[in-house]
Amino acid sequence: MPYIQDINDFMEKNRPFFGYLKEMEENLKPISLDEIIKDAGGENKTALISVDLIEGFCRTGVLASDRIAGIIPASVELVEKAYNKGIRHIALVQDSHPDEALEFNSFPPHCTKDSEESLSIREFRDLPFYNEMAIITKNSVNSFIDTDLEKWLMKKALRKIIIIGDCTDLCTYHLAMSLRFFANSMGLPWEVIVPANAVETYDMPVDTAKQFGAVPHPGDLMHMIFLYHLMLNGVKVVKSIED
Repeated sequence: MPYIQDINDFMEKNRPFFGYLKEMEENLKPISLDEIIKDAGGENKTALISVDLIEGFCRTGVLASDRIAGIIPASVELVEKAYNKGIRHIALVQDSHPDEALEFNSFPPHCTKDSEESLSIREFRDLPFYNEMAIITKNSVNSFIDTDLEKWLMKKALRKIIIIGDCTDLCTYHLAMSLRFFANSMGLPWEVIVPANAVETYDMPVDTAKQFGAVPHPGDLMHMIFLYHLMLNGVKVVKSIED
């Protein structure tokens, strides 16, 4: 039996949940980076991971999105702030696909190895400490599968891990959930933190999707539902990370 027999009844039934999502968003609070570092026990126990803030999702290529480009200022500011406060465990996890990547069966070809699209956003590359950040390449939406990220993390006695980037419901979500589940399974004292102002997802209206034979993707709804789902699974979602 289908779950949605009548769209109006479905919307009415779920209206309280949509109200909850709005209230959740309105009630998100900022957190101090100094507080994060103090609770972690120091800068060397705090890490920051950026996911897919690369040219191919921000400025060039078929999957570039103005919505994702919109989080560049907040993301770069947070990376600079973290570095200036002594955090040196900073990683940029980025798509770098082979030409025949199987992911291209689900999404158009994008961010192939050594292409302009696979480069870190120029704002990251312009940072004076860019070469001090770890670049970790990936070939799927899950940064934890067949990458060097686990090895990078396990060399450090971490307690706090901040995640920024895109997409809220794809690579960012899978990374945050993988870290949360891995920490739960291994008994690691990791707290995973996601600032809502430094993560985003793309938008594709139904009419546009039908025109191109694609799957529609309501950006605002997906962003909020997946932030909710991160919270549901023990990820700390905050409004922003301030001084």
